[in-house]
Amino acid sequence: MSGPVVLVGCGNMGRAMLEGWIASGKLKAQEALVVEPAEALRARAAALGVTVLADAGEIGGDVAPRLVVFAVKPQVIRDVIPAYKRFKASATYVSIAAGTPVAAFEEALGTDAAVLRCMPNTPAAIGKGMMVTFANPHVTREAAAFVADLLSASGRVAEIADEALMDAVTAVSGSGPAYVFHFIECLTAAAEAAGLPAETAKLLAMQTVYGAAALAEASDEEPGELRRQVTSPNGTTAAALSVLMGEDRLKTLVTEAVEAARARGVELRG
Repeated sequence: MSGPVVLVGCGNMGRAMLEGWIASGKLKAQEALVVEPAEALRARAAALGVTVLADAGEIGGDVAPRLVVFAVKPQVIRDVIPAYKRFKASATYVSIAAGTPVAAFEEALGTDAAVLRCMPNTPAAIGKGMMVTFANPHVTREAAAFVADLLSASGRVAEIADEALMDAVTAVSGSGPAYVFHFIECLTAAAEAAGLPAETAKLLAMQTVYGAAALAEASDEEPGELRRQVTSPNGTTAAALSVLMGEDRLKTLVTEAVEAARARGVELRG
């Protein structure tokens, strides 16, 4: 593949992705072109050594991008897309705009456009994200592989074959960090209620969640087996789990939460 990667929008998520691409060596600074209307954000992008422009109209007529990556808010994405239709012959269009279906791009660009949709989550900003992609039939294997390689600089990448599953993806990994943050809040509060000082309670809660997740990721064992290894018969952990697991209490609560998020996603996309 040849031609630059055009990044449309360089706010927090866009810049974090761009930084990851360059820092990992997956993309050279001279291979990126950023379009960002906000002067302050352009200055931050320029500091990375990339070419920055204020408007799509400033992209030269001889430029044939390999990718056009939209990292703008869902509220404005439909207004932004048409300016990039002229690159359809060379480009695969990639969107990280939440809730915006591939059909929205095909409507603006034509049904023959190569469109790949990505749902990232906020840990992508520190290279620990979960990115899930869906591609329409016009995205080549080469392009899909190139996009997956770029995205891997921000964390793990998975692919789905049915776009309707994006509502479930959003409910699990998209919204999921908020569930974990709330669990940390709850564990911190419980630690304080048990008598620990506030700062110690917060440290124990955060590091325990972080360490357990890191261990689960590094281990060959399933999470259920890791749980069993921590749980001595009739011990302290078993006493706690009898509360969380009794009558499938936590499993039921989490399942209901994910379903509520999934259903809301369906409502929002109409």
